[in-house]
Formats: sequence, structure tokens, C-alpha cells
Amino acid sequence: MAYADLTRQPLHSRSGPDTYWSTTNVGEAFPGVVTPLGWSLCGPGVEVGIRDSYARVGALPRKEVRVPDRVEDRLISVFYGRGALNVNFFCRMGARLPGSAPDAIARQFLGELPPGVPARSTLRRLPAVALKMPAAQATVRRDVLRRTAPVKPWWQQWVSRLDTLDLPAARAALDEARSRFTEMLRVQAAGLFIGVQTVYDRLDALVQSAGPAPEVAEALMGGQGSHAESRLIGDLWALGRGAMSLDGFLAEHGYHGPDEGEVSARVWREDPAPVLRLAEQYAALGSGADPGEAAVRRAAARREAERALLAALPAHRRPGARLVLRLALSRIPLRGVAKAAFLQALDVARGAARRIGTHLADEGVLDDPEDVFCFTADELAGALPHDAAGIAAERRAQRAEFQSIALPAHWRGNPEPVRQAPAGPAAGLRTGVRGIGAAGGVAEGVVRVVHDAAFTEVEPGDILVCATTDPSWASVLFLSGALVVDVGGPLSHAAVVAREIGVPCVVGTGDGTRALATGDRVRVDGGAGTVEVLDRAAVLTAQEPKGGAS
Repeated sequence: MAYADLTRQPLHSRSGPDTYWSTTNVGEAFPGVVTPLGWSLCGPGVEVGIRDSYARVGALPRKEVRVPDRVEDRLISVFYGRGALNVNFFCRMGARLPGSAPDAIARQFLGELPPGVPARSTLRRLPAVALKMPAAQATVRRDVLRRTAPVKPWWQQWVSRLDTLDLPAARAALDEARSRFTEMLRVQAAGLFIGVQTVYDRLDALVQSAGPAPEVAEALMGGQGSHAESRLIGDLWALGRGAMSLDGFLAEHGYHGPDEGEVSARVWREDPAPVLRLAEQYAALGSGADPGEAAVRRAAARREAERALLAALPAHRRPGARLVLRLALSRIPLRGVAKAAFLQALDVARGAARRIGTHLADEGVLDDPEDVFCFTADELAGALPHDAAGIAAERRAQRAEFQSIALPAHWRGNPEPVRQAPAGPAAGLRTGVRGIGAAGGVAEGVVRVVHDAAFTEVEPGDILVCATTDPSWASVLFLSGALVVDVGGPLSHAAVVAREIGVPCVVGTGDGTRALATGDRVRVDGGAGTVEVLDRAAVLTAQEPKGGAS
């Protein structure tokens, strides 16, 4: 199928020629190539959610909290099945917010400031920002906790009866889940952009300006102890030791699982096999690895680091520093709170869609119940066309085609897709990779390149190398020696959780999954952001050219 024929399909769009797009920071939320149902939920939800957060602080008029008609006016769109962010939009928002900078945002996404992207701040929205931002920042924690609190019991009630729904009830459940999912994306965006990002930036600036010893700096950036992922690790520990039942664990965490950000994925409540394997691995660890005791030690280290930092500052800077440290402790964990809530809402949509697929397959409308994910939420709301099975087959083929290609990290206008090339001998000749130091510490070990997010091949102590992560990775990160991720930044889930549990982590390597191979022995420096290859795996050594140059 020619790419030009896909502009009317749900997994591809066309942009105006002057807009810059980037896949940076999107891979964690949208793993791989999305399904039509997944994009119909996530695309509009992210668009409205992020716009709502900027409207809450005055940077965007409330009337612009909607999905624009033109692709180039949207802050997120889909190209060849992959989500991408509109750099121009985020630079415009950066220009309107004090403490932010459009050129810094452009460099974060693109590595440079290209022509046509604003480099300077503007006073255009300053009165609105001055009026709204202080109140939004003061109330964001309370708002996130209040609005997410009802979601978990709502999820638990729905998943217990999804398999009993008739077709109209399943459609109603999908519609309700879509509304709840969009609401939680608003909460997540507010928590991240208003609550977490600004505080993290201030904490990072404080640490950088004070220049403490590396171990003090590392302790200051972690040890909050109240992250959702920390509870997941603690419950796996309890499950492995018989202190928690599998049913009890799934009632708390069953919405997690491989590629959980994609609605068509099978999560732990549907297939608990990965949980049982993880529980066995946790059970094999010695009592000295108890995550609860380790969290207590890290919290004590953080408090000691705070005292050292404050003592090193001049007296006039200490009140402001105390405020930053207190805000970091209360707000940085918000990132996981809202993420859990929208994943729970997405899981209800997942279950409702599978129930719809079962009914439509029984009626002969679809050939396979899983074909339901080939349709958008709007299409599933009513009767599908008579050729639904043919449309599903066409869209399955389109998605498979998209999975065989790669996109650049950023581009102007529309991207040029390229065929995925397998890792080969050239990758094996590199001496290492470099990325962003996300969690300090140094670890040596054997690489495990993880493409199977069910973690079936992961062993304790492995250096995990992956394309992206989601919250379910916290379960296996606890077992690992270090984590290396192709995409992400200091506030990605991988980075936050790695700092919290004390595992060295390097993110944003770009091509670590291709430059490194399972079996390589490496040294990971999570502070410097480097991965040094010490010994190459035998399989790659065997592939390298023998003899001299021809």
C-alpha cells in the first residue's frame, strides 16, 4: 500500500511544511506502533490534557483547550503509527511562562534552535499567567490526590464484571472509560507540568549551584519513598514471601503489564504468568534486599543530605532551599499517582473493547475478537460497516508495515520513513554509548537487551537495555544491576524509579538497543551517563570481520 494512500487512515497524518516534530519523550507513553483504538483514546486525551494544564497557568486561552482541525496546530499527532510532539507549540508555551525558555525547549527536543522557532520570551500572556499560575501551583497536589482517589475502586468494580456485559453495556463501559481516561490525562498533565517539572527543575538547580559531593547530590534527588512504583515493588516482595496472595496482588496492580500504554496489550490481570515468575525471583533474594528496609535507608540518606546541603549554604539562601526540598518531597511522587489513574482508566477501556470484540466475532461481524483494536472508539460506539472484517485486515496490514520501518528522532514537515535494519557487526565495533545520567552510581554486569516486556528472559543482576519503559518495569528494575534506555529524560518513569530504588540509570541513548547486545559485559556510570563496553558477547565477536582490511 502506498504511503500516499494512508492520509485518511487512523494511524497516519500529514503536517504543514514548517512545523517541527519530535518523537522524543513520546515512546514511554506510546510504545511502538499504536493501534487505531489506542490512538483514538490517547491522541485526543493527550492533546486536551496538556492544553488544559497550560490554560490552568494562564499560558493558553481556555477556548483553545480542544483538538485543532489542522495537524500542524496540534501539539501531538501520529505519523506512520508513532506519536510525535509539535516542537513549535511547546516553544510557544515556553515563551509565555516565566522561568522557561523556548530555545531551551527546542534544544531539548531537537538539539538545536532551527529557523522559525521562537528564541525569546514574550509578555503576551504575562497578566493571565501572573493571575493563575500561583494558585495552580499552590493547589496542584491537593487537586491531583482528590481527583485520582475514586479511580482505583472504580477500576476494581468494572474489571470484576466486564466479562458479563452484553454489547450495549460494553459500549457504554468503553464510552465511560474514554471520558475517565481523558479526565485523568488532564490530571496527569497538571501534575507533571505544574507540580513536578517546575519543582524538579528548581531542585536540580539548587543541587547544581551548591555543588555537593556526588553521593550527596544523588541522595537529594531520590528517597521520597511514596512513589506508586515503590508500592508495586513492596507488594511483589510480599507476594514472593507468601505474605500476599496473587488475587490480592492483581486487585492492586493487575492493570500493569507488558506495553501497558497500548490498549491492545495483555496486562497482568489477564495473564499473570510474568507476575509469578517475578515473585519467584524476588523470593530467591536474601532478606538483606528487603525493599522496605532499603527505602528507609534511602530516606535517612536524603534527610542527612538535606542537612549537609543547608549547612553549606549561606544563611540567606536556606529558607528558599528548605521550601524547594519540602516541595520536592510532596510533589515529585505525583507523577506516578496520576499515571496509575489513567492506566486504570485505560484498562477498563481495554476490557470493554475485548468484550465488544467477543460479541462482534460471535455475530460474524469480525473474524477475530482481537480485531476490535483495529477500530477507533467512535467507530465502536455504533454499528460497524458491513465490510468491517476487510477494514480490520487492511489496518492490520498497515500496522505491520509501519512496524517494519523507523522514523527519525525529529523532522520538519513530514518524516521520511526508513526500513529497520537489524543490528549487525558494525554495532559490535563500538566501545559504548552515551546518554543522560538519570540515576547515579556505577555498576558492571552482563547486558540483557529486553524486547519482550514480559521479562521472561531477565535474570537478577542483568544490565537491562531497552527502547523505552513503563511503570511495570519497576518490578524488574528492582532486580537489575543497572538500566539503559534509548528514550527518556530525567523525569521519565525509568529515571524516577531508578533514583528511588538506587539503581544506576542512563536514558536517552538513542540506539543503545542496537549498539549493545545481550551478553556484552559493560560498565554503567549513571552519573556521567555513559555505558562502556568491557567485553563483547561471543555472538557479536563471531560476526566481526576476520583478518585485515581487504
